[in-house]
Amino acid sequence: MPESSRETESEESPGSGEQRGRGSQTAPNIVTLISQFADDHLTLVRNISTGLAVAGVIVIARSIRLVTKFQAAQEIPAHFIEKNVSLRGRVHSITDKGLEVEHVPIYVPVLSPLLSKHNVVSTSPLLVHLAGVELTPEGRAWLQTNLAPAQTVWLKIISREDDILHCLVSQSRKGVLWSHCVNEEALRLGLARRAPIAGVPPDSHLYWHLHKRLHRAEDDCAPTINPAEHQWKSLN
Repeated sequence: MPESSRETESEESPGSGEQRGRGSQTAPNIVTLISQFADDHLTLVRNISTGLAVAGVIVIARSIRLVTKFQAAQEIPAHFIEKNVSLRGRVHSITDKGLEVEHVPIYVPVLSPLLSKHNVVSTSPLLVHLAGVELTPEGRAWLQTNLAPAQTVWLKIISREDDILHCLVSQSRKGVLWSHCVNEEALRLGLARRAPIAGVPPDSHLYWHLHKRLHRAEDDCAPTINPAEHQWKSLN
């Protein structure tokens, strides 16, 4: 009996070995086929990968509005307002209602041209008020003189009311590394007075931060300056 058992086991062993051999070869064969396909169609695989990457970036860019040109205050996402995001723009004109600024979105190579093909080109400007500041008549004349059309400015959004953006407007001086705040400059020169900061709760941290900042600028106003005669140096 023991010998019969050993004989049976010895007879079954070759078949079992062959089955294990075929099973172990299956996985490598699949990997080999996939590798061979990738090698034979390398250009196709690369194009598919590139296409998926570009599509993903476009979706992300659209979702966070990195390259979107805003043509009205209502088009700006609410989280931009909440986070006081800064937008770049070009001065369009100065009116009694405030500044008209054309938004200049961030330019991303490849993406911006692709997205611009699907967007209607428009030069509709945003209406901007200097947050926390009320310009005097001399201040409006000063602003018209020193913020020339097509000049680049940065708009730090403080709040939004209907079609108006209340912003801290910054401008770079020629030859100076840091930009300066037009809101504060107007107060320092006696060309404006402080006003309530529209759209910001008076008990918020942002309100008191801006209040102290503008109050400090107003205190720096030199009483000897004649606002009607003062002119900024050309920034061009």
